[in-house]
Amino acid sequence: MENSQNLPNEDAINKITYDIIGASFEVRRICGKGLIENYYEAALAYELGLKGHKVDRQVMVPALYKGVPVKDPYKIDILVDDEVIVELKSLPYLTSENFSQFATYLWLTNKRIGLLINFQPKISEQVHGIQRILITS
Repeated sequence: MENSQNLPNEDAINKITYDIIGASFEVRRICGKGLIENYYEAALAYELGLKGHKVDRQVMVPALYKGVPVKDPYKIDILVDDEVIVELKSLPYLTSENFSQFATYLWLTNKRIGLLINFQPKISEQVHGIQRILITS
């Protein structure tokens, strides 16, 4: 595990997540809802690039147990500045499986923060379809 001197400071992480949320609002404003996840992924990656962020799409994450692959690698939708995982959905409702999948990505990558963004939520489910998840230990 990294020592605390190598971790980005809280202000830097907050700025990254602020930009991601703002970019997701812009994508939703322009595209609306009802499109497939890949389209939102491409649009969000473009918006984040315009804001000067390093954006990696479909990042492969190995699923290892004691150094042995136990499953095919997972794919993270977007990794921003090598720090924040962004998982995108286009569903009426998020399920516990969606949250478990996201928590697994955070755990496997040793990242402490990520955003689960749903571009097609029912209004009663979530505010703007964004869940900010922080792992503390």
